[in-house]
Amino acid sequence: MTREADCGQRIISPSCLRFPNGGFGDMLRRLPPLNALRAFEAAARYESFTRAAEELCVTQGAVSHQVKALETELDLKLFHRERHGLVMTEAGRSYLEFVRDAFDRIAVGTERLLQRQSASVLTVSTSPNFAAKWLVHRLARFSAANPGIDLRISASLHHVDFAREDVDLAVRHGDGHANGLHVTRLCTEELVLVCSPKLLVGDNALRKPADLARHTLLHINDRDDWAKWLAAAGVTNVDVARGPIFNQASMALDAAVDGQGVTLARSALAAWDLNAGRLERPFRLSLPVPYAYWIVCPKAIAKLPKIVLFRDWLLAEAAADDLRGSIYKLNQKR
Repeated sequence: MTREADCGQRIISPSCLRFPNGGFGDMLRRLPPLNALRAFEAAARYESFTRAAEELCVTQGAVSHQVKALETELDLKLFHRERHGLVMTEAGRSYLEFVRDAFDRIAVGTERLLQRQSASVLTVSTSPNFAAKWLVHRLARFSAANPGIDLRISASLHHVDFAREDVDLAVRHGDGHANGLHVTRLCTEELVLVCSPKLLVGDNALRKPADLARHTLLHINDRDDWAKWLAAAGVTNVDVARGPIFNQASMALDAAVDGQGVTLARSALAAWDLNAGRLERPFRLSLPVPYAYWIVCPKAIAKLPKIVLFRDWLLAEAAADDLRGSIYKLNQKR
């Protein structure tokens, strides 16, 4: 199985895609009624049902009823009702930390959502590999076509939390399953063999798969992909234990461009160098990969003009890569 070395490409807390090797999965939320939580939080803050009622513009009895209902649902005592006021129980103090944190997150997320509605800044999070090998070289075209958008690119391995971070959109690698997010498949992929054009000429030219025995194999993460590709090619004379292992796909691709050896790479990451002629695909044989790149953003902002513009531009770039790949396969048949 191929995997991008910076598979920190997984996202997204608390609503998230499911990705290989971990990440957040689907979870059934058990949530008490919001009004009961609001009544509890306000009563805890003031240590008074009366003052909480004034803030929430309801009666003191309504607040008391909501808190009682919450205690019944949780089967826990949250307050001791005493003559001089309310005294929180240990369970109440513990629960309050989570409730306040949730309310704070909602408040921050709401404020940032409102700011995004009108702001021209577009912050995009991607993995370092995708940023370096696919995105960065193309950005001038987007900026030229959309001068009014102030684009910010954040290359990071950590899980993106849209509620807490100033990130509008992410491009990540995974299986595309999501909770509470707008998800669009960016491109299809396959694992392809690539090398510098200089390795295709001369006395040691790479003309058939068996010729790999005379060339350095460049590995990404481990040696498994080469073993699978060689087996599919029916090659038995190549020692897969040879060659360096890189923990970033971008490093292996750069080494291949430099003529240091031959590597197997996901077609999306190799596309820019292939299109520019810095890399070549000497053989048509490819291997399927189980995951793909996805464009991800909160559903609430998915139709904002700046989000739509950038998403459409990404899709157009990916479609152009796919077309070039189809033309290559057609030429290989002739």
